[in-house]
Amino acid sequence: MLLALDIGNTTVAVGVFEGTELRKDWKVRTDREKTADEYGIVLLELLRSCGLEPASITGVIIASVVPPLTPVFQTLSRDMFGLKALVVGPGLRTGMPILYENPLEVGADRIVASVAAFEKHGGPSIVVDFGTATTFDAVTEKGEYFGGAIAPGIQISAEALYLKTAKLPRIEIAKPRKAIGRTTVTSMQSGLYFGYIGLVTNIITELKKELGQKAKVISTGGFAALIVPEVKAIDCHEPYLVLEGLRIIYDRNREERKSG
Repeated sequence: MLLALDIGNTTVAVGVFEGTELRKDWKVRTDREKTADEYGIVLLELLRSCGLEPASITGVIIASVVPPLTPVFQTLSRDMFGLKALVVGPGLRTGMPILYENPLEVGADRIVASVAAFEKHGGPSIVVDFGTATTFDAVTEKGEYFGGAIAPGIQISAEALYLKTAKLPRIEIAKPRKAIGRTTVTSMQSGLYFGYIGLVTNIITELKKELGQKAKVISTGGFAALIVPEVKAIDCHEPYLVLEGLRIIYDRNREERKSG
């Protein structure tokens, strides 16, 4: 079985694959202060909760946008499973040419999601990942990573209003009943919710102008459920897109090692 780890700024997505099937997945809160042993205890409990033991894991692959945690999970893989984890980055075959001016600047999760989107839906395509930041990634018809856009996530936007103003409260992000708020809270919710829909819709429109109007738009990420139903430009939602991309990349590298 394959253990796929997507280390994000807010959560670590954990997936266990049996062949091409995602057998189980979890979300663990990202904590930069935790050690490999502490994460290992959590992971062991999660695996055993669905009847799995460490010996059942035969491969580990990691995508990380939190550099201090990458070696922590590499150590976990070695100590807990006796395996050298594959880490998405330079030297690992993704099967997707990167057309960014500096390919090293592209977050691993963006590449992994783009690989999965092209594998499942072809190109051209646009991936919208609603995470801590909201990222927009363009994939060409030939399956090349073309570039994209990065915007503050909706949670970051809400926190900025609270932290950078003297009188505005911290609020729950929710769809208000009306656009015209009659209280401070509903006014803030209106601005955040409808404003964010406009942000997402407009960026997709601009990307399509450059990439091609026939581009398919795929969404993923933890905050997608709140926004996606209101964005008509999004064609489909793939909640496990990054985990599936990790499985695809792992398989490609395993096949390459076998042929080598």
